[in-house]
Amino acid sequence: MAGDPADWNDGGKAERFKALALPHLDAVYTLARYLMRGSAEADDAVQECYLRAFRHFDTFRGGPIKPWLLAILRNVCHGVYASGGRLIYGDSGEAAAPIWREAAETPEQTMLRSQSGDKLRRLLGDLPSEFREVIVLREINELSYRDIATVIEAPIGTVMSRLARAREMLRKAWLAEEGT
Repeated sequence: MAGDPADWNDGGKAERFKALALPHLDAVYTLARYLMRGSAEADDAVQECYLRAFRHFDTFRGGPIKPWLLAILRNVCHGVYASGGRLIYGDSGEAAAPIWREAAETPEQTMLRSQSGDKLRRLLGDLPSEFREVIVLREINELSYRDIATVIEAPIGTVMSRLARAREMLRKAWLAEEGT
């Protein structure tokens, strides 16, 4: 059975998988945090995603692995952790703990960045799911339009349209909170 520990030494499969897939763990987890209710559910979804990816690594046709992993994660969220065929989007107030730290900054800069980040996460969490998903894939995970289209199984025109609408919704929500 593929994915069994006995397969891990099969011709260096595990080493190839680690070399290609593990560098994208942060991106996969970030998307999981926006698709799931909380960090525990995101952890479970990411673990299931990587297990499935390893099991089916022999079917990976090459090219960029990041969209392939994100598509698997999305399917995990739809299939395993979904309710009624819809993704569960929940508490956007629980921020994912950063896995890296940026260069040192002043306490004032840290506070302003934190407040803006919290506000943006909250506003992003209020977007309808199809718009939130494409924004996360493009702006946070930095996928190309073509890769996003592959992940969400939609035409590139749909991706472009959803991104434009999502950005406009975020802009309007931000300005409404600023009182302008």
